[in-house]
Amino acid sequence: MGVTMVDEVDGVALARPLVPGGVLAFDAGNSKTDVAIVSADGTVLGTARGGGFEPHIVGAYAAVEGLAPLVAAAAAEAGLTLGDIPLVQQISACLANADLPIEEERLAEAFESFGWATSVHVANDTFALLRAGVDEPRGVAVVCGAGINCAGLLPDGRTARFAAVGKISGDWGGGQQLADEAFWAAARADDGRGPATALTTALPAHYGVASMPLLIEALHLGDIPSARRLEATPLLFQVAAAGDAVARAVVQHQAEEVVAMAVVAMRRLDLLDEPTDVVLGGGVLTAGHPLLMETIVRLLAAAAPKAVARVVDVPPVVGAALLGLDHTNAAPAAHLTLRSAYAPSPAA
Repeated sequence: MGVTMVDEVDGVALARPLVPGGVLAFDAGNSKTDVAIVSADGTVLGTARGGGFEPHIVGAYAAVEGLAPLVAAAAAEAGLTLGDIPLVQQISACLANADLPIEEERLAEAFESFGWATSVHVANDTFALLRAGVDEPRGVAVVCGAGINCAGLLPDGRTARFAAVGKISGDWGGGQQLADEAFWAAARADDGRGPATALTTALPAHYGVASMPLLIEALHLGDIPSARRLEATPLLFQVAAAGDAVARAVVQHQAEEVVAMAVVAMRRLDLLDEPTDVVLGGGVLTAGHPLLMETIVRLLAAAAPKAVARVVDVPPVVGAALLGLDHTNAAPAAHLTLRSAYAPSPAA
């Protein structure tokens, strides 16, 4: 399939995309990356999935270069080849670790260097979650997975966002911190510095050791791999659900942080007194812990009575693709076609 050169901008010839009006969408998280090639009418032509996206570790160019095999796989499914570029009109890349405007700029330059599209838009992956959960580009999203982040968006392009790079940017929560809080509370309860909690027995039992001191030793020495620390997070919720006051306080704090971010984003966009969708995503929020979700709904109702919390039910790559179709001014029917391709299967 060849490329025809058409039009000029400032005397420079531009290549016609192989998929005119099409979108190459990326939802790249810390643990996995989804790619989709979507036509102008919303038809999904090709998809691919790969590992995590870590530009903060390997650099912007190397991270984007690492996506090339996924682009090639999606292109092959669509009947395209990377030998003929640009593939599409618009790249819509919603990326983890694109937390600051300068990081978005560097990543956009990296995408542009590969020539996969004639136009590139890069945003934090929280915007993919948000767009996946709303029918128009308007609302707020909070993602709580390994970490926590929030973003808001209006149809006129205004956004509200947070740096979300950890404690130095004021963040609290997410699976990693919840696990740390569980260990912290259990250790202090065991040695007398803190109030009693069932975590002092539940955590050692889960990891197959006899006591908190032995668990601390095993974690410190690496006998229990550090990657297993996240297993403490669902355990924290189990203990909280059983009524443990210390665990419940941690869950309460997480709910307060989710609502605080959402409320601040709504205030920045003048949505606090308007009917507004608050889209929730990430492993901690999609796990369906009743205590956490009920507390979020209650606190949100008190702070923003017209806001409605909803858990996203389609993959965030849908949101990335929808943002791309927004940028290409695709017809509303294209959005519906795209959503239908990813619609949840009816319950059996």
